[in-house]
Amino acid sequence: MYKNPHSTNLLLNLGIESLNEMQEMAQDAILNDANVLLLSPTGSGKTLAFLLPVFEMLQPEITTVQCLILVPSRELGLQIEQVWKKMGTDYKVNVCYGGHSIDTEIKNLSNPPAVLIGTPGRIADHIDRGTFKTETVVTLILDEFDKSLQLGFHEQMSFIIARLNKLNKRVLVSATSDIEIPKYTRVVNPTVLDFIPNEEENSNLSLKMVVSKDKDKINSLFNLICSLKSEAAIIFCNHRDAAERISDTLNEKGIYSTYYHGGMDQDERERALIQFRNGSVSYLVTTDLAARGLDIPEMKHVIHYHLPSKEDEFTHRNGRTARMLASGTAYIVAHESEKKSDYLDYGMAVLNVENATTLPKPPEFQTIYVSGGKKNKLNKIDIVGFFSQKGKLEKGDLGLIEVKDFISFAAVKSKKVKVFLSNIRDEKMKGKKFKIEVARKVVKKEE
Repeated sequence: MYKNPHSTNLLLNLGIESLNEMQEMAQDAILNDANVLLLSPTGSGKTLAFLLPVFEMLQPEITTVQCLILVPSRELGLQIEQVWKKMGTDYKVNVCYGGHSIDTEIKNLSNPPAVLIGTPGRIADHIDRGTFKTETVVTLILDEFDKSLQLGFHEQMSFIIARLNKLNKRVLVSATSDIEIPKYTRVVNPTVLDFIPNEEENSNLSLKMVVSKDKDKINSLFNLICSLKSEAAIIFCNHRDAAERISDTLNEKGIYSTYYHGGMDQDERERALIQFRNGSVSYLVTTDLAARGLDIPEMKHVIHYHLPSKEDEFTHRNGRTARMLASGTAYIVAHESEKKSDYLDYGMAVLNVENATTLPKPPEFQTIYVSGGKKNKLNKIDIVGFFSQKGKLEKGDLGLIEVKDFISFAAVKSKKVKVFLSNIRDEKMKGKKFKIEVARKVVKKEE
């Protein structure tokens, strides 16, 4: 537990009683050492491991950017921002990424945050435009650094780091070991904290093979899902069009699923994740984009419809289950014609699911869309009050609520939705009439 009383309050705000060993060691190293390389698996709490010491190091008298956090994807950036806001510090945070309005970002940066999060391309653009001062940035965090290297952000990261002349703290964070640190980071002899377990140590994860008789494995996938006792799962495949096709086919067969991939616009991606997070859909069909860095609940089941080409991606996918002390299963759906992966031991248990045809139970919740958010002065308490009083929902009828800038989403028990919508049809929330309806599902656009 932190000795600093403010940090103790931050943990309480997050609903956490104490830190794990990795977080405590990271706290100590980041506060005391100039260069730190933190290696820890997906889901182990790395975000908090660096955000808490960042908070300790911020100087309240400085009114410009003090800490820059570079991330490979907008999703990870938004997730870090969310954790920082939940911590309840008095310091402003902003996140910048491609696909977001540059004008909005410039306006946000005119009142500079203490902590700035962003993707390398967009942060390089802001430095080029001079929209924030770099001379007060003393701490640099490169989160999911291995992924940024994989995605080819060398040039942008080199450009950014070259312009941060006052850095005295560099922290590289990765879920993969054996990464080569480029010279442009200026990270020399870092303190290495390696919490990545040897594969044999991860006894909580079991691997099972499902052999498909057909080359098109969709029927085997259907049977496998039917065998999971209505428990949610993430289904990984290698291509965007495959994710859409698989999800559409599962929906046609009566299984509530949605898809998620990098070809979707940000609004659709967010909507898909919200519906999966809040239990409105039970099955997320996705590319490796969802293998890490996303705020989604831990799964008991991860399904590999396609195997990735590299072992580390296989490991990251499996990191969505069997985290910390929990147990989970990764299933490989395979046909004899497929090329065998050299990183896989094919002596694993084979699961026969041919006779499993009972459909999973429909989702307990549906997602309700509200046409207002933070910028309309709406918050979670307003929505809970309105849905309970005017919508006549009881405590257990309302699930996860997510309030965005201009829109909000709330999970409502499926069996209560019709009466709820009828009850609030002519009602106002905070004196204003908002559009409130069942959120549309993410569906494949016709070519």
